Amino acid sequence: MNVIKTELPGVIIFEPTVFGDDRGYFLETYNADRYKEAGISENFIQDNLSFSRKGILRGLHYQTPMEQGKLVQVIKGEVYDVAVDVRAGSPTFGHWYGSVLSESNKRQIYVPAGFAHGFVVTSDTALFSYKCTELYNPTNERRIAWNDTDLAINWPITDPLVSEKDQQAVLLKDLQKQELPSYE
Repeated sequence: MNVIKTELPGVIIFEPTVFGDDRGYFLETYNADRYKEAGISENFIQDNLSFSRKGILRGLHYQTPMEQGKLVQVIKGEVYDVAVDVRAGSPTFGHWYGSVLSESNKRQIYVPAGFAHGFVVTSDTALFSYKCTELYNPTNERRIAWNDTDLAINWPITDPLVSEKDQQAVLLKDLQKQELPSYE
């Protein structure tokens, strides 16, 4: 497994070792000891699977309290995946990192607790998987506008399809400190 640190502390890309031949391939998608060696010692307690069509954008979502760390990957298709540091007081507050995740590159990204997360589907369809360090709690869910001009995320699409809830998302600058995770 190749571990790649990004410019955002805690956001890590994992490239698994793939064993393939004319029958197909095999790869290890999770091994607690290996991820602990890479700096992720949290326990994952919930797995989620999302299916979306091309142009669907999900995000930017986070929870507080009960912040979730997420280990995300694409099983089928391709997405552009984004993590945004929304921890009040963080030296990288408002900074984002984006990367293509696909069935062909088999990459995973770890999005730490305290970061907002979102993705847009760039293939015809995508099957997206993520492991979470906290249970989903709808009363703790928060949303930031995917097109927040202060964030200036370089999405590969200009007119995505977003849910009604995501259409009501707010700008990061309009959130009160108590609505944000804290930097420790």
